[in-house]
Amino acid sequence: MSNLDNIFNLNGKIAVITGGNGQLGTEYVKTLAEAGVKVAIFDVTKKINETLNGLADKYPVKFFDVDISNKENVVDALEKIEDDWGVPDILINNAALDSPPGANPIENKSFEDYSIESWESVLKVNLTGIFITCQVIGGAMAKSGRGSIINISSTYGVVSPNQNIYKYRAEQGTPFVKPASYSATKSAIMNFTRYLATYWAKQGVRVNTLVPSGVYNYQDDNFLKNYCDLVPMGRMAKASEYNGAILFLSSDASSYMTGATLIIDGGWTAW
Repeated sequence: MSNLDNIFNLNGKIAVITGGNGQLGTEYVKTLAEAGVKVAIFDVTKKINETLNGLADKYPVKFFDVDISNKENVVDALEKIEDDWGVPDILINNAALDSPPGANPIENKSFEDYSIESWESVLKVNLTGIFITCQVIGGAMAKSGRGSIINISSTYGVVSPNQNIYKYRAEQGTPFVKPASYSATKSAIMNFTRYLATYWAKQGVRVNTLVPSGVYNYQDDNFLKNYCDLVPMGRMAKASEYNGAILFLSSDASSYMTGATLIIDGGWTAW
């Protein structure tokens, strides 16, 4: 095996991926499973998608019905993983609540009318959930003296959402405002990453943030035009275009990288 192969080698490692049943989560599961990683998926979705079912037939991929905002759920799941496989080497905090253009209109109201309940529900998953998984699973990693945690943020945690993208919705009679809760939580994740990176550096646990941009998922033509006009590369990301970063951050290829923010956004934040 060449040195290049060796530094990316993840064979036999154990990973936990939250929100693994979603579009990007499924990609991360597939990428790590094909790299020889035993993958535990944490999600609250009862119906597992076809891709994951297919992966579970070929690789050591297991699904756990876990609400990451419930510490008991996370502790119980970790105990099962440790009994079957051992202490995880990789934690990808991917689960999040968002409010995309197709969401319930009650979640798309103006800032002045955005409900406290909606605000708190997003914080409960996007921040408290990550706090709990890092506390429980990251804590186990620290005791073992190794591990890589990848916290998933967003370009909307680096810069403010451009509300002009959604103006066409008002003209269609279905106004949409990207809520503040998503940006606030995704921004907070980056400094939470820095906190843990320095806190656990001596215990061999690396903690980094991956910042993806918008991913193509059959959005309507108006949205696509408005969004892509703001991307220097002129398009949204393909779901598979973050897989290389996941391999890099999970493996020894990034062994001297912690507390860092890796932005992959087609140039969105470079304007």
